[in-house]
Amino acid sequence: MAELSDGLLVVTLLSYLAAMLLHAGEYAFGARGRIANAAAAVPARELVGAGAPVVTEAPHAYAAPAVTEPGDGASGGTRSLAAWLGPAAVGATILGAVAHVITVVTRGIAAERLPFGNMYEFVLSITALGSVIWLGTLFFQRQVRHLGLFVMLFEVLLVGVAGMVLYTPVGPLVPALDSYWFGIHIGAVITSSSLFMVAGAASIMYLVRTGYDNGKRGFLYAFGGRLANAEAVERLSFRLHAFAFPIWTFGVTAGAIWAEVAWGRYWGWDPKEVWAFISWVVYAGYLHARATPSIKRSTAAWIAVIGFLTMMMNLFGVNIFFTGLHSYGGV
Repeated sequence: MAELSDGLLVVTLLSYLAAMLLHAGEYAFGARGRIANAAAAVPARELVGAGAPVVTEAPHAYAAPAVTEPGDGASGGTRSLAAWLGPAAVGATILGAVAHVITVVTRGIAAERLPFGNMYEFVLSITALGSVIWLGTLFFQRQVRHLGLFVMLFEVLLVGVAGMVLYTPVGPLVPALDSYWFGIHIGAVITSSSLFMVAGAASIMYLVRTGYDNGKRGFLYAFGGRLANAEAVERLSFRLHAFAFPIWTFGVTAGAIWAEVAWGRYWGWDPKEVWAFISWVVYAGYLHARATPSIKRSTAAWIAVIGFLTMMMNLFGVNIFFTGLHSYGGV
């Protein structure tokens, strides 16, 4: 089972990498893709007087003629290869998610325990659940499919780091973790972290889209017009954060109760506890900002991105750079 888990990890990573590249290809070459439009665009001033509409939503605007993919019209031709990039990306994501879940399950079977015992297993569990959450979100809100590029980027980075840096052979559970609180506390943290990961990707997507709508064209903003409606993405981000925050709060509370049982105190300002509290404060600040009409949605989105960065620090930095009572990562 351990060998099967290790082999499926390679399948998982390659599938996510393929999904990320297919999503990137859809941005570049799919129907109405941003690069395709930019390549075919004619400066608006050259079309004035020819009866063509002029796009004036941003400085240096272009009025681009419609980019017609072969087979997109009423000619009845077959759809072009570019038109299949998006569905193919979703298919690769599904393949990767299935392999990912089986990777985690077989790891748990091999270890004869819940697969949360070290950093390698912890990251694998978070990213596996994150993929499942993303696919569930995509099923109900297909208009946000382009968020898949951001989610798959996170998946490739995190799964790659887990496999190449954090890998730990199958072994028994550390005695300090042998408690019924193990599944409760860590399960809640994994669930909320997975939701925060997808929500963080949605916040980044929202910032790129709103930047594009406000006339920015540098870096990622050039692709903003290909993204889903900013309001829809922002609403999705808020809902995921609002769902994840109580679970994260429960996870931190359960950890405090477990700490009292194991160490005789509820809170000791251990590095892991400090960063968990920092993440809690930042996400509470996001929800407060999002519920305050006078605060811009973009400001709230930046707070959400900062929250995600604190989660990454809590996930990786604390275990790598600090020593404390939570140093069970096997790093």
